[in-house]
Amino acid sequence: MRLIAFDFDGTLSDSEMTVLLAERAGVADEVAEITERAMNDEISYAESLYQRAALLEGLPEADVDAAFDEVRIRPGAAALIERLRAAGHHVAILTGGFERGVEAALEREGVSVDTIVANRLPQSGGRLTGDAEGPLIEGTKDDALESLADEVGVPMADTVAIGDGANDLPMLEVAGLSVGFVPKPAVRSSCDAVVASMSRLGRVLEGYRVLRADDSTR
Repeated sequence: MRLIAFDFDGTLSDSEMTVLLAERAGVADEVAEITERAMNDEISYAESLYQRAALLEGLPEADVDAAFDEVRIRPGAAALIERLRAAGHHVAILTGGFERGVEAALEREGVSVDTIVANRLPQSGGRLTGDAEGPLIEGTKDDALESLADEVGVPMADTVAIGDGANDLPMLEVAGLSVGFVPKPAVRSSCDAVVASMSRLGRVLEGYRVLRADDSTR
C-alpha cells in the first residue's frame, strides 16, 4: 500500500473555491489577485487565506452552498481515484481549500477518498464571519503528510504527493514521489514529474509502478 496525497484546488479540481465564493460576494478580482500571489510564493498561504476570508465576511449561507455546488473535479479524476483505491492505496486530499466544497464535488461524481484534511469557513447567524479555521492554515502539508503516513503505517518513501502551488511545496519536497499538476514556476523544480491531465497522471503512476497498466478501469 502507498499513500497518495492530492491537493484539491488547481490539482484534482480546476475550480478555485475562494474565487467561486468571491464571485457571489462581489470581490472576485481582489480574491483572485491574492490567490495568485500565494500560489507564486509571494505571500504566505496563511496570510492569503485570512485576507480572502475577510473579504467574504457577511456572505449568506445560501450563497456559500451555491458556490460549493459549482465545484467540480477534473475529467478522469474520479476514475483515477477509483483505480488507486482498487489497487489498495490510501488516497487522501490535503487542501487549504474547504471541506464542504471537496465533499460536494466528490459526492457529485460518486467517488470517495480515504482521508480529507481541509479548512473551514465558520458561520454565525447564517453568514460567513470573515474568519477561517482548520489544520492547513498555519499548519503545512509536509506535517500533514508525515502525520497521515504514520497513522496509516506507510513509510514516507512510499508516499506520493500531487500538487500545483507554493503551499504544496512542503509535501512535494518530503514525499517519496512528487508530481506537479501544471505546477507554478516556483514549484516545478521540486517535482519528479509534471503532468497536465489526469490520464497523463495515470500513465506516470504506471511508469513509477504505483499502478499497473492492466488494472485500469477506464
